[in-house]
Formats: sequence, C-alpha cells, structure tokens
Amino acid sequence: MSNDEIFAAAYREHYWAVSRYVARRLDGRTLDVEEVVAEVFTVAWRRRADLPPSPLPWLYGVARNCLANAVRGHGRRRRLLDRLGNDDTAHGRHIAAGPEADTPGAWVHEALARLSPADQEVLRLTAWEELGVDEVAVVLGCGSRAAAMRLHRARRRLRAEIDRVRPEAPTAEHPCMTAPKEHGHG
Repeated sequence: MSNDEIFAAAYREHYWAVSRYVARRLDGRTLDVEEVVAEVFTVAWRRRADLPPSPLPWLYGVARNCLANAVRGHGRRRRLLDRLGNDDTAHGRHIAAGPEADTPGAWVHEALARLSPADQEVLRLTAWEELGVDEVAVVLGCGSRAAAMRLHRARRRLRAEIDRVRPEAPTAEHPCMTAPKEHGHG
C-alpha cells in the first residue's frame, strides 16, 4: 500500500474521531473545530510517510499541537479586540446563562476545570477518547510508565477536587454506602 493510500485509509477511518477530540476541547466553537481538524490532516498528509500502523493516537498528538496553536491564536485575537474596545461589554451586551447552565453533574466538570491543563488532557484521553495508557503515551509523547503515572496523579487530584466541590449528599445514608454489620456469636 502506498503512503497516499495509507493516508486515505487513516483519513476515512479516523476523521470523525479526530473531529470529536477537537470539538470537545474547543467547547462548541464549530468554525474553529473545522479549521483545526483541517490542519491536523494537512500535517498528516505532509507527514504521511511517518504514519504509524495504528495512526489514531498519533493523530491525537498532532491535534493536541494544532489545538495549542489555535488557542494561542484565539487568545491573541481576544487581547487585540479588548485593546480595541470591540467586545460584547463595550457594546452594552451581556450574555446571561440559560436554564441549561445548571445541568446535572456540572460539579464534575467544575472539578475537572480546576485541574491543570495537563491533568485535564490525560483524563480526557482515557475517558473521552477511550485510549489505553500505551496510546496516551503516544499522544503525550512520553513513555508508557510516565503516562501511567500522569494518569494516576491526575485521577488522585480529580478525586480531591470532586470532594471539594461535590454538592451536599442526601442526609439519609444509602444502604450500599454503609459498612457491613458484624455478627457476633456468643
């Protein structure tokens, strides 16, 4: 199979997975999603001779770099608009949160948002993208042991944040959450 055919197969097989990966990280900025995904596959086309046999983790790594570039560019544009005074607050517009803003389980997302970007990424790769530790290592450009340690630490920090922001639990104890009773003989 030629490099062109390998690229075409990777594109057909993984386009939507890469699109979902990017979309989840850009939180609904549709035009940016399309632009970043196009950049990912442009890089993949240029480097089609380097595509590994299992290209999805490699494509996620490329997407991660393209996202970083897009986020930096968005920040530069935002700062420029702020300096020019051409933003929503300058025009008297205020965006209010809709009724869907208080969604069930929002506290989990709040806890995740309190983590470092590196912790968020390793958790998202395993939860959203359903990657194993070896594949996470490819995306992050590190060894499997380092990826496993990053994942372990990120999970521990997420647990601490969840404990910090979790809504009050119901006052009545759930039967599954109580310790088993010891039965004495005698």
